[in-house]
Amino acid sequence: MSVARLVAIRPPMDGANAFASDLLEGLHKNRKSIPSKYFYDSRGSALFERICELPEYYPTRTELGLLRSHAEEIAGLMGSDVVLVEYGAGAQHKVALLLRALHNPRAYIPVDISGDYLRNMAVRLSATRPGLPIHPVIADFTRPFDLPRLPEGSRPIGFFPGSTIGNLDRAEALAFLSRAARMLKGGGILIGVDLVKDPRILHEAYNDSAGITEAFNKNVLARANRELGTNFDPEKFAHYAFYNPEWSRIEMHLMCLARQVLRIAGHEVLLSEGETIHTENSHKYTVEGFRSLAREAGFQPREVWCDPSHLFSLHWLAVPDGKTAA
Repeated sequence: MSVARLVAIRPPMDGANAFASDLLEGLHKNRKSIPSKYFYDSRGSALFERICELPEYYPTRTELGLLRSHAEEIAGLMGSDVVLVEYGAGAQHKVALLLRALHNPRAYIPVDISGDYLRNMAVRLSATRPGLPIHPVIADFTRPFDLPRLPEGSRPIGFFPGSTIGNLDRAEALAFLSRAARMLKGGGILIGVDLVKDPRILHEAYNDSAGITEAFNKNVLARANRELGTNFDPEKFAHYAFYNPEWSRIEMHLMCLARQVLRIAGHEVLLSEGETIHTENSHKYTVEGFRSLAREAGFQPREVWCDPSHLFSLHWLAVPDGKTAA
């Protein structure tokens, strides 16, 4: 196997304590919430892979189509001797397309908060890329973290597919991009960005007929029960996802269907009937709106690729040598 090492970079508290602390903090807010990063335990990651295959969910197949059509051009822009850093590493088919097109990639560094999923993904990719050093990093990429030491003469290039940038609000997205610009100095990043479009298309994408997105949303409650011993009853919550035009985003919530008293790490939290827990945002951008955000973060926006229906975009953002982010 070419999985060289697993670099365990974690927040100061362990995973269970961090989950409990974030859960309590979110549920004590006036508008209750759970951070969307807790969707992605092993079951949540598997459910998301199923979402990506749904007929209503256009982002994955559209982004894959763009990668297939433009991989050689993208690889040419990235250049040779690349260390590819994937933020929020997911299913390997997207990065596999990019790695095949790159000339002499020096290493692959997948970064994700879910250690088990990251290990399994790295092992699977090793079987198809036996000569490529793979250095998984367990970290929350929305917070500062360190990369392993890069090979001599290599350049770091970021890969952030799936429009995961849309899960961050503008301040969070700007902070992430600014850190990435500093981390990738002298290189750049390829990033997938979902576009503003007909709200009916968005509604169908997040309210699929098979109920997989509903199961994905409710799994965060089941995860809390498994890992923290909480007493959520997922059947007493309804999946609720809608487009908010004021903020150009899909909002995903869990609506409480009956009054409940939740027990979390020795604390009690009251949920009233009709109250919601906000679990995820998915912001949509215009092409120029995202390019403006990237400039503010210290990147130089370059090429953009869009599908004919203008559903989704891929952006190549460069960071020149010696230039730091704002």
